[in-house]
Amino acid sequence: MNTGKTIRKILFIGMWIAIGGGMLTLLIAAMGRQRKDICKDYSISIRSGVASEFFLEKGDIVSLLKAAAKGKIKGQAKSSFNLRQMEQLLEDNNWVKDAQLYFDNRDVLHVSIMERQPVARIFTAGGQSFYIDDSGQRMQLSDKVSARIPVFTGFPDKKISMKKDSVLVNDVIVTAKFIQNDPFWTSQVEQIDIDASCGPGCWEFDMIPVVGNHLVKLGTGEDIEQKFHRLWIFYKNVLSKTGFDRYKSIDVRYAGQVVAAKSENPKVDAEQLRKNVARLLEQMKEVEARNEAEAQGGNDIPVAASQGNKPTPLNMDTGGEPEPEQPVTEQNPAQVTKPVTAPVKAAATVKAGAKPKAVMRRRTE
Repeated sequence: MNTGKTIRKILFIGMWIAIGGGMLTLLIAAMGRQRKDICKDYSISIRSGVASEFFLEKGDIVSLLKAAAKGKIKGQAKSSFNLRQMEQLLEDNNWVKDAQLYFDNRDVLHVSIMERQPVARIFTAGGQSFYIDDSGQRMQLSDKVSARIPVFTGFPDKKISMKKDSVLVNDVIVTAKFIQNDPFWTSQVEQIDIDASCGPGCWEFDMIPVVGNHLVKLGTGEDIEQKFHRLWIFYKNVLSKTGFDRYKSIDVRYAGQVVAAKSENPKVDAEQLRKNVARLLEQMKEVEARNEAEAQGGNDIPVAASQGNKPTPLNMDTGGEPEPEQPVTEQNPAQVTKPVTAPVKAAATVKAGAKPKAVMRRRTE
């Protein structure tokens, strides 16, 4: 009796020893296999929001990966890759918005990169230059690709937060995105100068156009769409008749009005300038035709009626009748008033090659 119990006990213990030994063998084999698992290959994909050209190249990503892996990528044990740390290292590059790394079941390392999209190029008062994206992230210039985006000059050199909550940076982003999303203004805006002469913590935007020698005073980035709408109406109703060199400044800072100061010595259009003006006017006609097709009726901002080459102010208190003609001087600029109506977005299609590359130009008084 006791012998039978002893045998059963021995068999029971032996069974558990065998099970434990088998599990230990499997665990050791699995660990050995994991150590033998190596990265057989890697695949890199770079994505961007709208750009067809990338500022990052696959070679740049490979260099960062090799630095993170402390050596070559292919042939290394998978266990030596700290994927989260490698993602963080890639995202430390200011052109990388997001990085995702993972191994598939064929031991191939997949690297997915989302590239930041610049919205504006900044020139500081001291001559430094860089890009910013829609979050205010600063990116260095590229030797390979030059972005065709709005240019802002005169940015303060003093240390300023490059986050979106910075008022100046936010104004730059809002203004740049509006220009970039409108083909007509993309063609017409050469650069935006940041004028900080109004005092500490104060600035205003002055737009330098591609066609014409006038300066457009925009103020801050507040209501920037309505300001460009007023400028559009002035271009269509006044400058298309008087010429784009008739005025030295056009002020659209204030709601419901456009104030234009005449140039003392307007230049005669050169042949190339005439061609540029003709192309611009043709684009304006296309925009106007499209707007009329999309919306029946609608109120435009009445601007100065043309009497020869002198625009006459319109008085809304007399039903829009012209006031008596007065000389247009620095002290008595052409002025138009009316409550601002719903903005009409320009949506002209720019012909191939018509989109200019922004060029620095010094503003003369």
